Amino acid sequence: MRLDGQPVDADRPSWAVEGRDWPNRQYSRFESAGRLNWHLQEMGQGPRLLMLHGTGAATHSFRDIAPILAKDFHVLMPDLPGHGFSAMPSGSGLSLPGMSRLVGSLLHEVGFEPEIAVGHSAGAAILVEMALTGLIAPKMIIALNGALLPIRGSSLFSPLAKLLFVNPLAPKLFAWRAIRQDATRRLLEGTGSNIEPRGIELYQRLFRTPGHVSGALGMMANWDLYALQRQIGNLVTPLVLVTAAGDRAIPRLDAATLAQRVKTARVCALPYGGHLVHEEQPRRIAQLISTLTENTPSAHQTLQSVCQI
Repeated sequence: MRLDGQPVDADRPSWAVEGRDWPNRQYSRFESAGRLNWHLQEMGQGPRLLMLHGTGAATHSFRDIAPILAKDFHVLMPDLPGHGFSAMPSGSGLSLPGMSRLVGSLLHEVGFEPEIAVGHSAGAAILVEMALTGLIAPKMIIALNGALLPIRGSSLFSPLAKLLFVNPLAPKLFAWRAIRQDATRRLLEGTGSNIEPRGIELYQRLFRTPGHVSGALGMMANWDLYALQRQIGNLVTPLVLVTAAGDRAIPRLDAATLAQRVKTARVCALPYGGHLVHEEQPRRIAQLISTLTENTPSAHQTLQSVCQI
């Protein structure tokens, strides 16, 4: 048994090894929901704020921004299914609807009804799917470089991801390559972001474990944003699309396209940052999130000076 009480799986990240000094570890706990064992972090008091990371990440993606937000919000952050220290789901659990239902079961289990929801990249798609299906009813969804439209070339990418996912050697080969820190650094820099060595090392810990890699590959293999694209126009929840100037993963034009399709959407185009802008500039993004949730003339003026909104 692991220190968190879960069965040992040599391929999964170990809480005693990879998690030995995990960021904000004092706020971590493990919960069972939806026939899945979850790692989550919870901190702060105030309006309830749910944060979901993107593909291939975990709660460490919010390592610096979460404590800042916790000064004004009650923050909850889970590792998504198959990611970090949360268990791998079965069946369709890595699809967009499947992940949405599983996150919904976790929220129900811990009694957390988010008033604000923040999602990075694919995490934003999960939040929108949950809002569309009635699993959450937040006052606002904030998408940080949200992956809400089909990725260009996905007709080729999805079959490749599926091929890698079903090949038991693929995650092990990727994990073996990730032992070299420069490989992880180059992968992160490819998104347009430059994060500090500590952040790179945390990603490297996860990338060198085949179980985490398998979760990320499985998520990509089962991801279908075409269905979400057809339904997103029905979204009634206010949606803020935050885009970073240097993001190489999600085309900035996607936000403008979505703003035309979704009546509740507005764009906040930042003149700085890459795909992991919340890791590069945690204080600025935390302040942006706080300002977005304020409904005052001064907050509106601040936003006008920060981004196109």
